[in-house]
Amino acid sequence: MAVLTEEQKRRAIEVMNEYLAVPPNPDGSGTLLERQAARDSKRVHFISTLFKGMVQEYLIGKIPLADFKSNVDSLNKQHEYWGFKGIKGQMFFNMIFNRAEDMYELGEELKAAIAIPNSEDMARSRIETFTNYVKRIGDEHVEGGGSKHGRPKIGSIPFFLSYFWQIQDHETWPVYYTNSVNTILDLNLWTLTGDLAADYITYKHIHEELAELFSKTSGHRFGLYDVEHVFWFKGGNPCGGDKLLPKDGTTVLTGESMTSVMDSETILRLPESHVPPVVSILPKMARNENELIDAAKTSGTSLERAFEKNINAAFTILGYETKLLGQGSGRVPDGTAVEMDNSYAILWDAKIRTNGYSMGTDDRTIHEYIVTQSRQMRKRSLRNIYYLVISSEFEDDYDDPIRSLKMETDVSEVCLVEAAALVAIVDAKLRTPQEITLGPDGLQRLFSTSGIITADSVRKTLG
Repeated sequence: MAVLTEEQKRRAIEVMNEYLAVPPNPDGSGTLLERQAARDSKRVHFISTLFKGMVQEYLIGKIPLADFKSNVDSLNKQHEYWGFKGIKGQMFFNMIFNRAEDMYELGEELKAAIAIPNSEDMARSRIETFTNYVKRIGDEHVEGGGSKHGRPKIGSIPFFLSYFWQIQDHETWPVYYTNSVNTILDLNLWTLTGDLAADYITYKHIHEELAELFSKTSGHRFGLYDVEHVFWFKGGNPCGGDKLLPKDGTTVLTGESMTSVMDSETILRLPESHVPPVVSILPKMARNENELIDAAKTSGTSLERAFEKNINAAFTILGYETKLLGQGSGRVPDGTAVEMDNSYAILWDAKIRTNGYSMGTDDRTIHEYIVTQSRQMRKRSLRNIYYLVISSEFEDDYDDPIRSLKMETDVSEVCLVEAAALVAIVDAKLRTPQEITLGPDGLQRLFSTSGIITADSVRKTLG
């Protein structure tokens, strides 16, 4: 039975055509279709030579549960084709492993759940049965004195199970990616019911219907992976590999940037983003675009100060206790964001740069005010302090400056956050506010490793 209406099919074809129309990268790496075909070939090779056999060995009892969990983690770190390292993949696996009191029972429940279904009815049953089990161990955790945030999130189950199902049959079972779900919803192709099992089956039907529709319309063969790529292109790739190289050093084409723009006078299409304009404009501000410099002057401020205010607004929207410092406040960071429930603070600086920010240009000043602010934060009994620099992008010269800051100050980690990544964080939080917390099972996880945070890494971690 068809899932999509004729109007929904037309909208889906529009997005497919945008995907197919992407020109080759100027670096000679080929078209988007060619790059994705090469990537898919590697995925299939990895499945057939290593991963599928490892899953089957676990299912027949040749690999202990603890070793299986460790192997899955290790393989996904080496081969990032599925975005399994995030909160709905490996972190969910770790959480059910840590919350279950009976390891034998967990092993049996897990084997029954991840074994490939032989029908959609069986897939529904397995999602429902595993959901009941995860709910129970979560309730037992809370009843035993654990925090509510420490319960495994049942919303992770469709992604978690479909990941293993696709490993065993990649032509039948699509992975339930948060990005794909959000893109389908944004395109108004679907409405969630809240029934995890039923929603996954509908998601599968949409992929199958679009694979057939796209193949017929385009003349190219579309499988489940190819439909997945269209959604990645439109909404952002959780596994990397889709970002197009700039032709002039400043503009990167993506599905979002090729979508029709809505201006204040003519509404061509209802907005798809959950992100308010005060946040969505951050990447443009970070790049120091001329039109925004003029707009800031007209508004009676500087673009630098407006950028700081908008970043502060983003952290406020996320739910932090925020304070804007910056200009006129002496040697201090531009702002702070505190999360008392999880005992950490963020010190952040905003750096507008057309061609990216280079660490090391103002190390001494940063060092001084981190020391001062850290002292104040420690008085509030905060366990972790993270220092964030937010800019358009970053030069690849940050290892030594980060190492020095971590050795010489009290900061736990130093994160270089691309403005587009902050937009992606707000988008993820606004879409599923109950699932994405500010703690170690949510946003804090993003800041737990020093280095660059991109929009893709946000989607991999949170989705």
